Amino acid sequence: MSLSKTVAFLFLALALLLGFLFGRALAPVAPVAPVLPTGRVDPGSAWTCAMHPQVRLPEPGPCPICFMDLIPVSAADSGLGPRGLMISDMAKALAEIETAPVERRAVEHEVRMVGKVAFDETRLAHITARVGGRLDRLFVDYTGVTVRKGDHMVEIYSPELYVAQRDLLQAIETTKRMGPDSLPVLREASEKTIASARERLRLFGLTPGQIDEIADRGEVDEHVTLLAPSGGVVVHKNATKGMYVDEGTLIYTIADLSKVWVLLDAYESDLAWLAYGQNVQFEVHAYPGEPFNGRVAFIDPVLDDQSRTVKVRLNVANPEGKLKPDMFVSAIARAVLTPHGHVVDRDVAGKWMCPMHPEVLSDGPGTCPECGMDLMPTSELGFVAADTDQELPLVIPATAPLITGKRAVVYVQVPDAENPTFIGREVQLGPRAGDYYVVKSGLQLGEEVVVNGNFKLDSELQIRAEPSMMNPEGGTPPPGHRHGGAMPGMSAAGAAPGPRRLTAGPAFRDGLGTVLDAYLAVHDALARDDDGGARQAAERMSAACTALDTNGLEGEGVTAWANLGAELRAAIAELHGAADIEARRAVLPRLTAATAALLDGYGYRHGTEPARIFHCPMALDGAGADWLQVADQVANPYFGEAMLRCGTGQRTLRMEP
Repeated sequence: MSLSKTVAFLFLALALLLGFLFGRALAPVAPVAPVLPTGRVDPGSAWTCAMHPQVRLPEPGPCPICFMDLIPVSAADSGLGPRGLMISDMAKALAEIETAPVERRAVEHEVRMVGKVAFDETRLAHITARVGGRLDRLFVDYTGVTVRKGDHMVEIYSPELYVAQRDLLQAIETTKRMGPDSLPVLREASEKTIASARERLRLFGLTPGQIDEIADRGEVDEHVTLLAPSGGVVVHKNATKGMYVDEGTLIYTIADLSKVWVLLDAYESDLAWLAYGQNVQFEVHAYPGEPFNGRVAFIDPVLDDQSRTVKVRLNVANPEGKLKPDMFVSAIARAVLTPHGHVVDRDVAGKWMCPMHPEVLSDGPGTCPECGMDLMPTSELGFVAADTDQELPLVIPATAPLITGKRAVVYVQVPDAENPTFIGREVQLGPRAGDYYVVKSGLQLGEEVVVNGNFKLDSELQIRAEPSMMNPEGGTPPPGHRHGGAMPGMSAAGAAPGPRRLTAGPAFRDGLGTVLDAYLAVHDALARDDDGGARQAAERMSAACTALDTNGLEGEGVTAWANLGAELRAAIAELHGAADIEARRAVLPRLTAATAALLDGYGYRHGTEPARIFHCPMALDGAGADWLQVADQVANPYFGEAMLRCGTGQRTLRMEP
């Protein structure tokens, strides 16, 4: 070998050696997965990686394998139970979760009812023929005439009345002919005959004054005038001049309109807020803006199975005669209830009331001037003053519970937790009072309940197939590696059940397929970085949601649609109104959660390929987020072309054949 070749070979070898040494020095150290501790890591200080859940470190920081930011360990490791849910502060902010305390307060509920004015049946009087005869004159010959007690009504010719008058006059004449020497027995018998004749005429409808007039005159009247037994308005005229009547034939009906009834229809759900003696305000179309008041005098014990309503009767004073029978009425009953169902009314509490006429109130015991019954303390009729907080009900805002059928789920925030932590809890609710629900059991005073974002928490559990509003029982977790759910940064506790099945008709399921098509259009536009296309697809999705045929929904399906549909429409509106494509991508988890809950809960019809949930752990600044797609090849809507193939499939949503 020549000298030049030898030198060149040595230089080459030296260069390779130096390159190897410098490369070893400058090369990054290969990451090594940490060895998992054999003992249990304190969940309050344990952090894990969304991509590598085997990592458990005591402090936050980057993942030693992929260098992503660590997140708190699953709430399942913290002993929260199957409904526990721990989220990051970022997830709480993105989900716009808000809480409110459970409190005691006087919540007023308005019960709106409609009905009409009716006659007071206790003030109706019938003028009937008490003896057979012929009506030769009608002093009141049309309906609507106002009469007073004692006014002339008809003249009747009756052979029986004629005979009865003659018997009275003969008895009187016989008594007059008796001298002072007459036997007491005969005089007593004659006086009894006179009394008997007078009583017979009274039973035939003559007044004591008319009988005295016949006796004083000493002559028989061929025609006898029948007088009005009470004042009021003639509402029915059943006879005509010259008509022959028998005993008991109805001639007139008179109604005293100085007091009337108002008959209202109350739905069965409002009965808890109505009580005997309660004041109700109402208006009639004839006098708009003029309030009238009456008290509940009767609540029908039988429900109308056609209208699902109960008749509620008010006793109303009508001194000016403004209220006329059959007028339409719009009424409002305002009620504040105690936990024991008593009506809070400071104006009535402590007084005495008639058990038959609630408009009769007194400061002390006594008798009712209408019916003579003894007055009762209003406390025995269910009225209290509610001067103490203990008499006020425990309430939560109406947006806090998720209601499906007979179940109500409330998400309660765990106090003093290092990270936002929530636990779903079934509660027993009382009636709704405006913007609040009365709580019968399940919550304590001062607990914080989620009032905004609770559906997102529940949707996260639904997508993970874990215990939720529509699936309280639990089940088997779906196969495959799971990285999270609809809300970024969430981790759930406990076992994962399959989704609960809700009943729906074929038309509704076909409509859900149309909703899915519109959602997929939103996904495709975001994956192509097409902001305008995503906005137009949101409009399509809104139209598909509106066109859903809900006639086939029954039972829990109706209530679940009220919650799920409201959340879906809100998510669509938020995505449609977002300022730019990044803002739309931030709303996509909410839209995904609501859509997936609907599809999984009711089932859907959509061609031959079912929809699948995909997850990207790097979406939304490493918080992680889900989306739906049909194609097997990943198309990431959160990064678009920048990272189109990032993500993994989670599970398949239930599709109906």
